[in-house]
Amino acid sequence: MKTEDLISQIKKKQSFLIVGLDTDLDKIPKHLLKEEDPIFAFNKAIIDATQDLCVGYKPNTAFYEAYGLKGWKALEKTINYINETYPEQFTIADAKRGDIGNTSTRYAKAFFEDLNFDSVTVAPYMGKDSVEPFLAFKDKHTIMLALTSNQGAFDFQTQTIDGQELYKHVLETSKSYENSDQLMYVVGATKAEYLTDIRAIIPEAFLLVPGVGAQGGSLREVCKYGITEDIGLLVNSSRGIIYNSQGEDFAIAARNVAQQMQSEMQEILVQNS
Repeated sequence: MKTEDLISQIKKKQSFLIVGLDTDLDKIPKHLLKEEDPIFAFNKAIIDATQDLCVGYKPNTAFYEAYGLKGWKALEKTINYINETYPEQFTIADAKRGDIGNTSTRYAKAFFEDLNFDSVTVAPYMGKDSVEPFLAFKDKHTIMLALTSNQGAFDFQTQTIDGQELYKHVLETSKSYENSDQLMYVVGATKAEYLTDIRAIIPEAFLLVPGVGAQGGSLREVCKYGITEDIGLLVNSSRGIIYNSQGEDFAIAARNVAQQMQSEMQEILVQNS
């Protein structure tokens, strides 16, 4: 998907919500366990209930890999269903891959060609060798970890080296990568106070922002410091949306929360227009 198509969807739906599909068999409604493919049955219901309120879906691949071949098949069915039924949706493989050379190229082919995701998350610790292979794929996006929402982020990301915090050096360096215009960045919502400095380095790039809701991040704080003329934000919510009921009404419950978030996003977009 081209960036301009994503921006068009955001403006059309008045939403920059991404629904995270972190599907756990221990957490989904028990009646779904009778289904032939409980994971896909859950995902399909959530997708059908929320597709008009969000602009994308983000399966975290660990939740599928944990179930072996059955889990991977469920992931394949999920992405195929989105692409065939709701092709306007932006899809993110939250895989956090971070190897180099031919290995990175193979990871990229797996997600971009075989599964046909629009984007994949990548860890940049090994430098451009772990990022540029993903950037070689036309009209695909590489979402690089920049400043994450976990407590351990302070172990490395905010440490000062030669007078500059490491995450800033990562951002600056990434701009020199080949096809860097296809880069997006992960910035945790709990790090909203850092967004002014981040926008000084990457003023127009899209940011994937997890951590709103269940992890305590504030949507309005994120938008206050991170929004751009073309919005430039994709705010993800996973368990905060998908696990709001253990009953037959689980998809409706998910929709209600997604609708609340979309309404707040619409209000923010109107204020910024």
